[in-house]
Amino acid sequence: MIIYREENEIIKKALENLNIPKRVYIFDTTLRDGEQTPGVSLTPEEKIEIAIKLDELGVDVIEAGFPVSSLGEQEAIKKICSLNLDAEICGLARAVKKDIDVAIDCGVDRIHTFIATSPLHRKYKLKKSKEEIIDIAVEAIEYIKEHGIKVEFSAEDATRTELDYLIEVYKKAVETGADIINVPDTVGVMIPRAMYYLINELKKEIKVPISVHCHNDFGLAVANSLAAVEAGAEQVHCTINGLGERGGNAALEEVVMSLMSIYGVKTNIKTQKLYDISQLVSKYTEIKVQPNKAIVGENAFAHESGIHAHGVLAHALTYEPIPPELVGQKRKIILGKHTGTHAIEAKLKELGIEVGRDINKEQFEEIVKRIKSLGDKGKRVTDRDVEAIVEDVVGKLAKKDRVVELEQIAVMTGNKVIPTASVALKIEEEIKKSSAIGVGPVDAAVKAVQKAIGEKIKLKEYHINAITGGTDALAEVIVTLEGYGREITTKAASEDIVRASVEAVIDGINKILVKKEK
Repeated sequence: MIIYREENEIIKKALENLNIPKRVYIFDTTLRDGEQTPGVSLTPEEKIEIAIKLDELGVDVIEAGFPVSSLGEQEAIKKICSLNLDAEICGLARAVKKDIDVAIDCGVDRIHTFIATSPLHRKYKLKKSKEEIIDIAVEAIEYIKEHGIKVEFSAEDATRTELDYLIEVYKKAVETGADIINVPDTVGVMIPRAMYYLINELKKEIKVPISVHCHNDFGLAVANSLAAVEAGAEQVHCTINGLGERGGNAALEEVVMSLMSIYGVKTNIKTQKLYDISQLVSKYTEIKVQPNKAIVGENAFAHESGIHAHGVLAHALTYEPIPPELVGQKRKIILGKHTGTHAIEAKLKELGIEVGRDINKEQFEEIVKRIKSLGDKGKRVTDRDVEAIVEDVVGKLAKKDRVVELEQIAVMTGNKVIPTASVALKIEEEIKKSSAIGVGPVDAAVKAVQKAIGEKIKLKEYHINAITGGTDALAEVIVTLEGYGREITTKAASEDIVRASVEAVIDGINKILVKKEK
């Protein structure tokens, strides 16, 4: 695996002389803070399945929920605790005896207890003095330790708490028996430089492991979490897909891959499972992962630009910081208007079609032209679209053998208007024009072509298939023509149904006329 700390000179110099831990513990709170995402409510069965997948992923701690919040929550946490997973199971509890008792009854390995410490919370929410808050925290920690359970203590809204008071609160918590302290950036107001400063100051006073819990209100949750690690934090709270209240929490997949690939810091995460668990959580929470989401988004390893696609095909690291397989993803070459010939050739090869073997240079150029044309119309070109275009191009006669070419087509239809089509065909260097009416625009267009040809060629069968979904779907038209004692079946593909129909008919006419001449 690439470790940029070693291979990137700028990063290596920037990280020199920092107290970065060699191993960081991942505390996953998808089932607690992630479930507090507005509109999200997981059933006990869904929570159990996610917990099993988190354990397989390799997280160190699973915060399974807030036990006192509901009977269903308690049921789910008890079942998760009974699974004997490798991960520690943690329950959240306010610094309140009732909360702690319910968490103990669930059988958790660790209790994450908290009380707010910032001036805002002291004045408006708790209405308590600094001393009273410390006493409540100490009493809660003592009570948990009396039951032989590991304690993680958080000073809620720590990042808006006076530094001297925050240090005092945490020192009292450690003296009382807290095994780990957690620093919550409750409303996501920190910046990386400030987070580094805060954790660095705490490390001077606190001798137990320090954890951080960052919210993403300003989009800085991952950056702040990494800054904390740079200052020596040994544990990071994360959620799958960055779920959480308001703007969410630090995204586990981004934190883990940054730690491993950029900082060279070890975690216990089996990164190849990241994409699958991202999809599972998205399914159960019914919150879609944005396409451009780092690491697990559908576009995270997708390339359309001709320059990027060419580069990544030549050497993946030119435009990919990590191999997609490392996180359970696959590279995608997306075809569209920005796509270059190298990417299209690679896509054809992926579909089993080789230039020079299955198609010639002229056909390849036509395929490229038609793919870019679809892209210009705002359509994302699928593999099935490509296959249809190839079949259409390959199935056509070479230009030198064609007798008839479509020069122009115009169709008029609408309410109280009889469908009318006009075509201009080039027949052996002579332009012939004709018009016809029909029961619909396709019927009118086909009749106009037959009228211009003046040959005894009849349309025997007509079929249309929508290759992809949507109103801009590429349509594949298959026609069977009969003339001069011969029967020919041809097809054409276009996002314009009328044009696809006319091209299929003209291609069939050409094949009949060529056979007739021979």
